[in-house]
Amino acid sequence: MSDTLSLKEQVALLPHLPGCYLFSDKKGQVIYVGKAKSLKKRVSSYFIENRDHSPKVRVMVKQIVSLRHIVVDSETDALLLENSLIKSLKPRYNILLKDDKSYPWIALTAPPFERVISTRRVVKDGSRYFGPYASVSAQRAMLEFIGEVIPLRTCRLNLSQEQIDKGKYSPCLQYHIGNCKAPCCGKQSRQEYAEMVEMAVAALKGDLRPVKSYLEGEMFKAAAELRFEAAQRFKTRLDALEKYRSKSVIVSANILDTDLFSLYTEGDEAYCNFMRIKNGSIIAIQTISLQAGIEADQTQMLTLGIQHIVENIAGELQNEVIVPFLPEVEFFEGIRFTVPQRGEKRELLEFSLRSARLYRAELMKNMEIKNPERHTERLMESMQRELRLDRQPRHIECFDNSNTQGTNPVASCVVFRNGKPSKREYRHFNIKTVVGADDFASMREIITRRYTRLVEEGAELPDLIVVDGGKGQLSSAYAVLCELGLEDKIPIVGLAKRLEEVYYPNDPMPYYLSRTGEPLKVMCHIRDEAHRFGITFHRNKRSGAMIHSSLEEIEGVGPKSIEQLYRHFKTLTKIKSATVEQLAEVVGQSRAEKIFNHFAKANK
Repeated sequence: MSDTLSLKEQVALLPHLPGCYLFSDKKGQVIYVGKAKSLKKRVSSYFIENRDHSPKVRVMVKQIVSLRHIVVDSETDALLLENSLIKSLKPRYNILLKDDKSYPWIALTAPPFERVISTRRVVKDGSRYFGPYASVSAQRAMLEFIGEVIPLRTCRLNLSQEQIDKGKYSPCLQYHIGNCKAPCCGKQSRQEYAEMVEMAVAALKGDLRPVKSYLEGEMFKAAAELRFEAAQRFKTRLDALEKYRSKSVIVSANILDTDLFSLYTEGDEAYCNFMRIKNGSIIAIQTISLQAGIEADQTQMLTLGIQHIVENIAGELQNEVIVPFLPEVEFFEGIRFTVPQRGEKRELLEFSLRSARLYRAELMKNMEIKNPERHTERLMESMQRELRLDRQPRHIECFDNSNTQGTNPVASCVVFRNGKPSKREYRHFNIKTVVGADDFASMREIITRRYTRLVEEGAELPDLIVVDGGKGQLSSAYAVLCELGLEDKIPIVGLAKRLEEVYYPNDPMPYYLSRTGEPLKVMCHIRDEAHRFGITFHRNKRSGAMIHSSLEEIEGVGPKSIEQLYRHFKTLTKIKSATVEQLAEVVGQSRAEKIFNHFAKANK
């Protein structure tokens, strides 16, 4: 995509989402990797003249030819991914991690009588690892929390059953101050200790329920004993824990050297996302687009995507490959494919699929910028196919009713051309023949008035009518088209409250639009516009009715006086609270007294 867009256009397409950005020079080399809370704001800042930019930044910006970005779920994930990419790519303008330290983790040593420790090395020694943590301070806060709340041992003693039975050890200071229950002396059984360990594991995984129950018990106990400071300490620690996150799909201790592929399809198009994980960290991510053949199924498309990425991007596959479903495995001898159903690998697969969807969305924006006519043609073809129409819906009109318990009934008509609003053609309707809240009769009236007029004037008729409502409103509107002889000239559909449900005349069953397709997005936009336009008109009309009814019922106060009052006081509330002298300055003494007395009597 970067080959067809200017740098300015690439920046314009960036989303307001957290992630990492990669700047490349004219040779295609990545020269800088950064992280951002909002990709668009952060990257845009590089290309705005700013005296605060250092000379190094100014030199770097001049060398930027293209950029790539990777969207993640949070700022923490952005930090972790940035760290991985810098170590892997070694961009010249990044401050490289000279000590090559890894991420901080929390490890639970091998049983029995596990210890909770800090580490930067993930070793297969029977320990369980939690993290990584975006900062040492977050990791340390978690360790302090566990140390204060859950009484696990911190010593390095050999607590074999034989040593405990010999009575070799005696209680230490940690036991006497309540931070340990002395399993070394047999004062705590293995089972009791294991329960404490599982509580720590739950907290490290983000499940605070066991710890919460424990803390509440301790708080109530401390409060009952009038140890209020201790009770507050337990509460503060629990509140503080909420802001720490212990899991990330960006870096994992359980997924070491692995390749991952996901496939996203939309119509005849397919998008294959590739990620490479080394030592538990994502070091490469890329998406390619594929054109599906006439008879190609998803298995064939995934196989084709993997083959293309192996030949042109990744080189040899790693021993394990995570996929959403099995490709044609005979093409990949010696490779172990995994189709995860749950856990971290499944979360990583879903992250990859989101990346593929975002890639497609950016391609669509790119297409619209570079060739809006081509984009419009593709959209119209998609809508014609999805809505089962005989022609492209270049001109769409959508109708919506608005009323409040039958009062001030109005309707709106919004017009879309080539999938975009044509606001100068929007129309409001005051309902004239319907009394009370009767949406069916109101719909019948506005459709009759709209298309009777268009036929009489010989004006252009729409390619599609959309009625905001279900089968009832659709039947009323379709009956009018039949009376006017237009039922075969203008297709009409009803859009139900469940946005993906579309009703057709004489068909009691709804048709479901694709939730991920552009036709549904256009239909939602049309309905939202009709609703917004109608509600605004109805609100203004209702407000106007309330305003005029309050002042016009005062004898001797006419439209000109009302206009002068509003021009001076701005609101009805200020008019009501004005003194006789203030009113007299605008409309004279006689009218001022009538207005003042009217509102004074109404307030009694």
